[in-house]
Amino acid sequence: MTKNINNLFFIVMILVLAACKLSKDFKTPEVSLQETYRNTTSTDTATIADVNWKTFFVDTTLQKLINDAIANNYDMQIALQNIEGARLQLNQTKWAYFPNAALQITGNSNRPSANSLSGISANAFLGTTHIEDFSANAALSWEADIWGKIKKQKTGALATYLQSEEARKWMQTNLVANVAEAYINLLMLDAQLAIAKRNIALNDSTLDIIRLQFEAGQVTALAVQQVEAQQLASTLLLPQIERDITLQENALSILAGELPDRIERSSDMNKIITADSLSSGVPSELLSRRPDVKNYEYELTRANAKVGISKANMYPSLSITATGGLNSFKASNWFNIPASLFGVVAGGIVQPVFQKKQLKTAYEMAKVEREKTVIQFRQSVISAVGEVSNALVRVEKSKAEQSIALNRVQTLQKAITNANILFSSGMANYLEVITAQRNALQSELELAAISREQLSAKMDLYRSLGGGWK
Repeated sequence: MTKNINNLFFIVMILVLAACKLSKDFKTPEVSLQETYRNTTSTDTATIADVNWKTFFVDTTLQKLINDAIANNYDMQIALQNIEGARLQLNQTKWAYFPNAALQITGNSNRPSANSLSGISANAFLGTTHIEDFSANAALSWEADIWGKIKKQKTGALATYLQSEEARKWMQTNLVANVAEAYINLLMLDAQLAIAKRNIALNDSTLDIIRLQFEAGQVTALAVQQVEAQQLASTLLLPQIERDITLQENALSILAGELPDRIERSSDMNKIITADSLSSGVPSELLSRRPDVKNYEYELTRANAKVGISKANMYPSLSITATGGLNSFKASNWFNIPASLFGVVAGGIVQPVFQKKQLKTAYEMAKVEREKTVIQFRQSVISAVGEVSNALVRVEKSKAEQSIALNRVQTLQKAITNANILFSSGMANYLEVITAQRNALQSELELAAISREQLSAKMDLYRSLGGGWK
């Protein structure tokens, strides 16, 4: 008996040593990255991604909207449920090293044929035409983790759990960005609505003057019609902008997990982001800061674990079973101890031989999936760097556009003043006044849109660097 146990132990040790060659630790693939982002020369590792979104966005209304969205958005709630499901799966794998246990109580009655061997034996030895059997037992079964299969399962479950966490972080990052983007659009529409109303009031003054001149015979009806048409063009903007405001408010309410309603606000676009420094850090930091990149890294760990499990399935499995309890062919003697006690211990090694190449195919497919995940990981890193580079150039160029647009607005506002003065003194005609007003209106609307683009670019830089989830 001792010799058999030693032989079994020796076999197990050989298999365990062989398992060390099967299981390989996962290493994150290397991705060649430049030291700085395009259009930047800074190698400073400081980045705005480390700034909490409550500090980055200083507008209190926007802060409340983001808070509500994080708490109530349905996609965020689904993400939290995914985390809970992954946590339960992870906890379940911790029990994988324990044996399976089952309790069983059975009772059966068998009436064999009188001409069968069992029937003749029962009649001869027991004096009965039927055989009863009553059993109460506990059964244990355990498979030795020779090839590290259970360890790989735990590794995969842990990676899945961490993936769900990173997915929640990335969803929150994008949710913060989407709410901020919608709020910025809303403030831009507010600004454009105010510009349109101001221009209509300016047209009213011009129209009053033109009508007086028409009554005095100084201008023709064409002049009145031209000014009226200009006023109607400005008035036409009102329902269009008001429609867009309502649609944007509805979209923003839904993002915050609420029914469509009016968004109370008293701010303007210049008071949303006050950060002067928009440091981007260096590209290599995206590997640790971007939740979506980390998600692919954990996906690689999970895919590698699946390869290990698929390979382990092709090798022998060692299982040990034990069953013990009470057994009797008479109910009256069922719990007669120790006479009714029985026990069975068994061990076996099973080597898969031919399963229609299913195990080999599963292993090769797992390797293919792992290589696909490596490609997706590298792609995610390059895409992340590209998003940051795009955001940086948007910030830089929109700032230049804003400066030019502001100068243009100031120039055209002076032109309106000069045109009105010249028109009143008879040195300019009504067409010059209309042209000045139309150009000023268009330039102010464009300035509001460029200001929105500037804020949107800053917000997108914050998002693309991985900020917004803390």
